[in-house]
Amino acid sequence: MFKDKTLLITGGTGSFGNAVLDRFLNTDIGEIRIFSRDEKKQDDMRHLYQAKLPEMSDKIKFYIGNVRDISSIKNAMHGVDYVFHAAALKQVPSCEFFPMEAVKTNVLGTDNVLTAGIEEGVKSIICLSTDKAAYPVNAMGTSKAMMEKVIVAKSRTVKPEKTKICCTRYGNVLCSRGSVVPLFIEQIKSGKPITVTDPDMTRFIMSLDEAVDLVLYAFENAESGDIMVQKAPACTIGVLARAVCELFNADTETRIIGIRHGEKMYETLLTNEECAHAVDLGGFYRVPCDKRDLNYDKFFIKGDEKRNKITEFNSNNTRMLSIEQVKEKLLSLPFIREEIAAWENR
Repeated sequence: MFKDKTLLITGGTGSFGNAVLDRFLNTDIGEIRIFSRDEKKQDDMRHLYQAKLPEMSDKIKFYIGNVRDISSIKNAMHGVDYVFHAAALKQVPSCEFFPMEAVKTNVLGTDNVLTAGIEEGVKSIICLSTDKAAYPVNAMGTSKAMMEKVIVAKSRTVKPEKTKICCTRYGNVLCSRGSVVPLFIEQIKSGKPITVTDPDMTRFIMSLDEAVDLVLYAFENAESGDIMVQKAPACTIGVLARAVCELFNADTETRIIGIRHGEKMYETLLTNEECAHAVDLGGFYRVPCDKRDLNYDKFFIKGDEKRNKITEFNSNNTRMLSIEQVKEKLLSLPFIREEIAAWENR
């Protein structure tokens, strides 16, 4: 389906963009456009893939721009068939201190990407969201929740056969930029105690490859306006920390630092309200958008008498992974294998 097509990835120099390149570059895809605001990361990425896959690196085109600036997105959108929208402010503390910056990137930036994509006749736009958008308690989650509302609302303004717009929502991606596992590894290497907020805190976990799988599943199976959720497993932070220590054969002290501002003890991928009309697809949930039009009277005279029996899907009631299962999942990641090899050969 990607043969000779052009794919644009916003925020493409991040962990997700690199995972997509690893997946697609050696296929018959026509062109992959990396759109981001950091020329240093683009230059590093260019050199990496010129060394890694020199015969394929010409398929990558780099575009400097910012999703906050719609003209820069339009410049990169000409001739694009598909968009994976991953550009976002994702760090909870920075969004907590600068909430309007989160709004500018996550909400207004998403609207710019969708507007430009619709105007350029892009066939499909898949946007990436987070479990923190469900019952949000921090600025990052709130901005992502509003982003989802923009996506669903925008999907109603264009015929799906012209531009399909949908959203994926997932939990913590192991070893992505700013995530906790690289921090644990760095603390082990420097002989410092591992810092854990609360060992009983639970989080959904998935690999970057699984994040790409979810986006591709949405690309193939979602309808316009859908939010797609993967039935991801979870573990406690205490189990995750122990698994990392055992992989590195490190008898490292664990220091409990306490839950931080803007954090929850568990995350939610599917709210009770979404469960009322979610569609169970086996390994995924599909949350269709409300198809009612702007005739507001219908909101007062017509509801849904039938409600699904499934309840909130969160990191406390999903499949919980043991230390051995978490170790197995971590060992599937090239980053972890490389770090362990370097640690053993030090």
